[in-house]
Amino acid sequence: MHIDLRGKRVIVTGASRGIGKAIAQAFADEGAKVAICARTLEAVTSAGQELQRTAQAVIARAVDVTDTTGVKAFVTEVAETWSGVDVLVNNAGQGKGGNLDTLTPEAILEHANILQMGHYRFVQAVVPYMRAQHWGRIIEINALAGSVPTPDGIPSVINRASCIALSRSLGMSLARDNILVNSLNMGWIDTGQWERHYKEMPPGVSREEFNEMVLKVVPLGRFGKPEDVAGMALFLASEYAAFISAASIDISGGMGGQIAYFPTLKRDFVETARKRNEQA
Repeated sequence: MHIDLRGKRVIVTGASRGIGKAIAQAFADEGAKVAICARTLEAVTSAGQELQRTAQAVIARAVDVTDTTGVKAFVTEVAETWSGVDVLVNNAGQGKGGNLDTLTPEAILEHANILQMGHYRFVQAVVPYMRAQHWGRIIEINALAGSVPTPDGIPSVINRASCIALSRSLGMSLARDNILVNSLNMGWIDTGQWERHYKEMPPGVSREEFNEMVLKVVPLGRFGKPEDVAGMALFLASEYAAFISAASIDISGGMGGQIAYFPTLKRDFVETARKRNEQA
């Protein structure tokens, strides 16, 4: 099977690092025209320079996904430069923890503006161009916590769930225009955040111990890689996925309901490590 994406006009948001950067690179390697954006000009410019090695063409801009005018201006620039847009990968977003005792409504709304509305702004901006050509692919990068709620991290749970619902709704309503919309829901993808989580552990905890604890809930027994996500994004953007819309696909190494046990698993692990330090 050969996925031919040469010349496809692709927008990837949040593409200066991690999953977004890997997806952008995968499209570039297939010879697509790739437009990327992220909040930090220096980072997105550097990523754009890397893409130029293989992409047919590159546009890299600093864009704040909470700025409706800025989002529209970026999409308009891409569409006018390349005479349209074929693929949107809505990757920009961030996780946010917290629970009923620690969160304010305003904090949840701030997260929603970045995540839910950030995705919505880009979809609303690209759809007119996709409708005009009667062809489009929109790939929403979400999180497993949106499809399987966890007992902590309320902003991520409810805002990711809303993003998945938005994706499925759009996947139904836009299909008649041959615009296919699907959601990819991430499990434990290692983009550097697990190193940050490890540094939050009590002294004396080895990385091997930490990894063993984290991966207890992953049936495949390893972290996912950004490339694991990029491959599915390429497939969904291709003609091989021409009858797939409104799908919600978990990229999680088999993890599903197990994710709900992770907060308790982590708390117990930290408590055990602290007691071990006290007894040493």
